[in-house]
Amino acid sequence: MMGVSRWQAADAAWDERADLPPAEWGRRSPMPAGRRALLGAAAVAGMLVAGRLLAAPHLHEARLQGWATVFVAICAQALPFLVFGATVSAAISTLVPAAFWRRALPRRGLWAVPVAGAAGAVLPGCECASVPVAGGLMARGITPAAALAFLLSSPAINPVVLTATAVAFRGHPEMVVARFAASLLVSVAAGWLWLRFGRIEWLRIPARPHAAQDTRGAAFAAAMRHDLLHTGGLLVAGAAIAATLNVTVPSAWTAAVASAPWLSVGVLATLAVVMSICSEADAFVATSLTQFSATAKLAFLVVGPMVDLKLIALQAGTFGPRFAVRFVPMTFALAIVASLLLGRVLL
Repeated sequence: MMGVSRWQAADAAWDERADLPPAEWGRRSPMPAGRRALLGAAAVAGMLVAGRLLAAPHLHEARLQGWATVFVAICAQALPFLVFGATVSAAISTLVPAAFWRRALPRRGLWAVPVAGAAGAVLPGCECASVPVAGGLMARGITPAAALAFLLSSPAINPVVLTATAVAFRGHPEMVVARFAASLLVSVAAGWLWLRFGRIEWLRIPARPHAAQDTRGAAFAAAMRHDLLHTGGLLVAGAAIAATLNVTVPSAWTAAVASAPWLSVGVLATLAVVMSICSEADAFVATSLTQFSATAKLAFLVVGPMVDLKLIALQAGTFGPRFAVRFVPMTFALAIVASLLLGRVLL
């Protein structure tokens, strides 16, 4: 009887599947998000335990131990600021009413640009959030130059980033001042240049967003979860790259690059573009690059929140490729010039 019932159940299941298109035969109902998160956490914990028990006893080489030390130190120092930054960024992007921006910014673009740039100091946001926020500002009628100034300044000079920089460069407050001044200078200069030379046909302004269907609490939770998962992965990747550079690049090569001021600035600026680290964590990576000058580290900190691979993709997708091919090189050049000038004066 048990065998018959199993065959009957199998026939019933096949009959039910036969009513579906063939493409649907192998599909299963989606797993609940909570169960997926629990299984993911269990898998990570299992890999960590396996690595500790199986791999750790065999890692005796000094370079591997040095790599692990640098990697863990960067992640451990940056993680609290990353969590706090994602929380504040989600609150800004989901809880601040749209009318606030119209009241806060002057109508004339010449004055709206510096005001929007300075607003980045009090309205924290990560790089990923700054692009949709800037697009929303443009859709609400804010002059594009002012929205672009906020796009550049918000992830670069907000209190979370400056506090993280002060902790990473403990005993060197001049680096915090230089980062703030150079980043604000770049954001305002880029806004003014776009106001003067930018053309409407180069910029695709996003359509006005529709009212959200979810509650504010649900939108906040979704935004925070997205920022944490996205920027957390970038932090781990950036820490791994920085640790690898510290232990694998020959000291003679690093000394040759670091001894040439212009070359070292260009190298770290390009590295910031490639590594694409969240601005709440990039200071801890920069301070680990001990072979380079303070001005080169400043270029790394100024370029990273304004020009990196993920931002280029976001800007091209949001505002169009014609915008990105003009705005990205302009911002990169301004960031290097500002870093060299402020580095010479303040560092």
